[in-house]
Amino acid sequence: MTWGLHTMSADVITPSDSKEIPVSGYGSVKTEEYQTVALHDSKNHSNGNCSFSVKSDTDDEAAIPLKVGDVRLAPAEELWSTARDKAVKLRMDASELSSEPPMTVHQMFMATVQKYGDYPALRGKKDGTWVTLTYKEYYQHSRAAAKSFLKLGLERFHGVGILGFNSPEWFIADVGCILAGGLATGIYTTNSPEACQYVADNCEANVLVVENNKQLIKILQVRDQLPHLKAIVQYKGELEQKLPNVYTWAEFMKLGENVPDAELDALIDSQKANECCTLIYTSGTTGNPKGVMLSHDNITWTANSAGHMVRLKMAEEEVVSYLPLSHVAAQVQDMWICMRFAAVTNFAEPDALKGSLANTLREVRPTSFLGVPRVWEKMQEAMKAVGAKSSVMKKKIGDWAKGIGLQASYNAMNGDSSVPWGFTLASNLVFKNVRKALGLDRCKTCYTGAAPITKDTLEYFMSLYIPVLELYGMSESTGPHSISCAEDYRIMSCGKVLKGCKTKLDKPDSDGNGEICFWGRHVFMGYLNMPEKTEEALDAEGWLHSGDLGKHDSNNFLYITGRIKELIITAGGENIPPVPIEDSIKEEVSIISNVMLVGDKKKFLSMILTLKCNIDDNGDPTDELTPLAVEFCRQHGVIASKVSEIINKKEPAIYKAIQEGIDRVNAKATSNAQRVQKWTILPRDFSISGGELGPTMKLKRPVVSKMYQEEINKFYGE
Repeated sequence: MTWGLHTMSADVITPSDSKEIPVSGYGSVKTEEYQTVALHDSKNHSNGNCSFSVKSDTDDEAAIPLKVGDVRLAPAEELWSTARDKAVKLRMDASELSSEPPMTVHQMFMATVQKYGDYPALRGKKDGTWVTLTYKEYYQHSRAAAKSFLKLGLERFHGVGILGFNSPEWFIADVGCILAGGLATGIYTTNSPEACQYVADNCEANVLVVENNKQLIKILQVRDQLPHLKAIVQYKGELEQKLPNVYTWAEFMKLGENVPDAELDALIDSQKANECCTLIYTSGTTGNPKGVMLSHDNITWTANSAGHMVRLKMAEEEVVSYLPLSHVAAQVQDMWICMRFAAVTNFAEPDALKGSLANTLREVRPTSFLGVPRVWEKMQEAMKAVGAKSSVMKKKIGDWAKGIGLQASYNAMNGDSSVPWGFTLASNLVFKNVRKALGLDRCKTCYTGAAPITKDTLEYFMSLYIPVLELYGMSESTGPHSISCAEDYRIMSCGKVLKGCKTKLDKPDSDGNGEICFWGRHVFMGYLNMPEKTEEALDAEGWLHSGDLGKHDSNNFLYITGRIKELIITAGGENIPPVPIEDSIKEEVSIISNVMLVGDKKKFLSMILTLKCNIDDNGDPTDELTPLAVEFCRQHGVIASKVSEIINKKEPAIYKAIQEGIDRVNAKATSNAQRVQKWTILPRDFSISGGELGPTMKLKRPVVSKMYQEEINKFYGE
């Protein structure tokens, strides 16, 4: 990933709340017989599972036309389900947000269209020019897509797999699938043909929507292993060859023109808020991916609750969509929160993470921005590289301003409204210029999530007076579970629990660290066709067990302290979370790119390291060191421009600098077992294409352990 910053560097630089959609007030309640809603005792964390029944009004002579305020729920006996067509009880209690009436995706969409139909919804570039769809047009396109899916034979609760980079067509296919009664299923563009086949077969996809010929070829290779597949749609470009049941986007959108509106309306009317409408597949780092079943209510309730918590304003927000939509974080922010709050989603170019994202941000100037840690790290590296080339005077101004920025950020975080002397000057000289150069000058909130971020990166942006706020959650909680707010956050904390939800720390140790468990209407239905895995994730009382370790401070801020499956248990029986040690090494030695701690069931800890290198046009790591890495070498008296030069020569000054950094980290270790004894540098950095990183650039530890088993064995003489 590269970052086009041109001349900027901080190290150097010269409608209102009253418009909100009413979503309270049940209106008429529609069920098929009886609906049971799980009530949770808000005073303690026992189950209670009290329930109330809502009598059906199936005696009506004719179905009442769908209204935004209608509550439609199917009968349900349990909080979980692994069958595609089985509804679940909702986790509701008496608190204000938790008791909001359930809505289907169509109801949420209609509520926005009715009030903000002429407002911009989706913006993408066509031949270099921005093209806009209003909410009304977005809705009409989604209905047209829904009819075409029905024409192609989409069956109720069967999948529509979507394989491609973010675009208006991706959204329209997803929403159209849901309106047509299917299960919208994102598939990662980095998936192999075999991985695509697994997901498409698991969700029993009737239709697959692919971006281009590259993705089409993958599906054609496995088409004969997909018994439920009826059609393929390609949404970018013309087909390179005409094949049966393969359509261009234009052809697809016309297919359903003769499907009566009444047929689609009847299908939409039949949908219930506690039924499944979306599948999010986990990245499958520890076996086959699991299909996380999300209900209409999971999506609509979470979008509403998260938006309220961060105080979004109706029809005033803009985001840039560039992270994979098959991942829950991007989908919930870019698609569902935007739909709920009538925001504008601007689509980045497909090469966003190879450099063009910076240009898109400067063009769009979003009001909020979500970046995974690697995105923020790459921004930091790019700005530092520009800063390294600056004049002595510019460096001095930059360092002075950053000192003031860091102090001002800490003051604001701690509720102190005062700013250090010189803040206004620093802001005019540096902070405003940096924000403008990054395209973040309108940005009210910057977020990070999906993987751990280092304190060094967070403090770097705090020094530029750009607080980066951490979010925490998982696919199984429809994205967010805890959120940091601009006026209420702590560095290294993931914020406070989503309003209307609860956190329980299971089996806490003497320091208060326990497994983080979730309760709320954001908790998923279950894993598709995987009852055993579902029972592992959801306990008998309905709490979702995250597998993450965490603790609360006295103000209820949540801190993630490790992951149970990632804990290294040494031969001596000591439990060691790897991330804090890995982050400390990266902070101490700036030439290091990625780190993975090893030592499970071993007598001591070891570490595999990679060096910072440039990325080629395909997103693959090269042998060339980044400008910052070259500068690091120069400062240690070494002239080197390639990773291989350092490894082949075992460059003494660089190896010594790395060892000294590790020694400094070891000196702070709380026990001898937490000290790193051995390490090695790999010839190639980790990457998504290499398999070491997941789609959001999170380290895939089991994969890395397997790939570099030989190097790991050498540490222990095996």
